[in-house]
Amino acid sequence: MTPNDFILSVSYIDSMQKRIGFSTLSLFMRSPGEWAAAAERDGFNALEILCEGPNWPRVAPSRAIAGCFRGRDLEVYMHSPTIDLNPASVNPGIREETQRQLRESVDMAAIIGARFVTTHPGVVHKEKVRGFCSEYAMQLLGEVSDYARASGVTLSIENMPFRQTYLCNSPEELLAFQRHCGCGITIDVGHAIMCPQPYEFLKMDGISYLHVNDNHGSKDQHLCPGDGILDLCKLDGQERMIIELDDYRNVLRARQAIFSRIPAPGTMPGT
Repeated sequence: MTPNDFILSVSYIDSMQKRIGFSTLSLFMRSPGEWAAAAERDGFNALEILCEGPNWPRVAPSRAIAGCFRGRDLEVYMHSPTIDLNPASVNPGIREETQRQLRESVDMAAIIGARFVTTHPGVVHKEKVRGFCSEYAMQLLGEVSDYARASGVTLSIENMPFRQTYLCNSPEELLAFQRHCGCGITIDVGHAIMCPQPYEFLKMDGISYLHVNDNHGSKDQHLCPGDGILDLCKLDGQERMIIELDDYRNVLRARQAIFSRIPAPGTMPGT
């Protein structure tokens, strides 16, 4: 990034009064200090920590991570562990471990000053058990949402791709979870554009922030915005966006795509 690019990025974000950042998925296996340095160097003012691998809350050095962010204009969010976990599982042991790890994520968030903890609503492997699996998930996530609120953290449930096995794959079901659990919602626009009415998700109240990525409508590809079918203009008016890609070079490219399609006040698109 050139000095002019940096100045333009900071000026744009300031003028829009937005939080735009990236998932640490793009810098996976890099240190928290490197995440913070990249954000500051490249003019980002938000960051989402992916709590898998070395950043699993049970082993992550939470206080050291907090120290890396101290004194920076950087709003921090977290994405809880989800691999092999399932709040909708028919197995009570899996549900218990899921709840345990969600609580540990909330504890980590409270230490590092993260505002939101995003999590997945769960998967159902047999349609005939979807009803009571959904009830399991709502009960568990509602309890964790209460636990988070007591710590000054918002639990935020993410919408999922339009697949039968996923819960919260429609605005209606996501709204039902939101109301029952008393939580926030994280809108993954890549997941949304795989659904019949994709931009209805963006009209919902209580959005914590967006995951911004792209695809061609049939697979969850996590492409750079602009490389698929996502209409970036639909993101205008959203206050917080996390670019969720696995390559930091594409994160920078994605931000420029966002800038080009969502103008700052007093400018035209592309200026």
